[in-house]
Amino acid sequence: MIKNLRRGLLATALAFAVLAPASPAQADEVTLMDGITALPVADEIRDGYKRELYPHWKDDDKNGCTARSDVLIAEAIEAPTVGAGCSLTGGVWHSYYDDVLVQGPSGVDIDHLIPLAEVHDSGGYGWTTERRRRYANDLGSDVTLVGVSARSNRQKSDQDPATWMPMAQVHCRYLGEWVGTKHRWGLAVDQAEREALVRYAASCPNARITYDPAS
Repeated sequence: MIKNLRRGLLATALAFAVLAPASPAQADEVTLMDGITALPVADEIRDGYKRELYPHWKDDDKNGCTARSDVLIAEAIEAPTVGAGCSLTGGVWHSYYDDVLVQGPSGVDIDHLIPLAEVHDSGGYGWTTERRRRYANDLGSDVTLVGVSARSNRQKSDQDPATWMPMAQVHCRYLGEWVGTKHRWGLAVDQAEREALVRYAASCPNARITYDPAS
């Protein structure tokens, strides 16, 4: 499950994308560069994409809170008050994309690290609705869903690292999380995306990633 305060406390650990073990027996740990080169390369297929094909913000763990609220609660650096129906008030969040503190839950966007349209382009077009739902509400990884400022999320939109990156100080962290999530969900990269990943990763020589393939 996602761990409380992970975003605010990882500001100095930018070179790692830490997910669960890749199998019950042993974690699959590789260098960031090896992780990039192991990703399959394929042209993107946007045909048929609609956001509603990926049911999101569901309460799949039946705890009374949607996946969005679960992430908000877990990532708060000052905890919000949780009211009836998992309504949230107060609280403070750190947006690592742009190093901004956000006051109150309404100012926080929960970003799908790999945007839903990018997921579709990269292999999700062939998924079942159930698998799409599991991705869109993935609480089994610490990095699939991330609370960020609304401004940075709007700037990112559905772009991949070939056309958008967060601030330079967190490039290594973002790359590791991006590559780990692509592996977790069995997604491909296009040629421009791969070239961008390789180019940025040259500045992260010590970065390693571990990832747990999603069921």
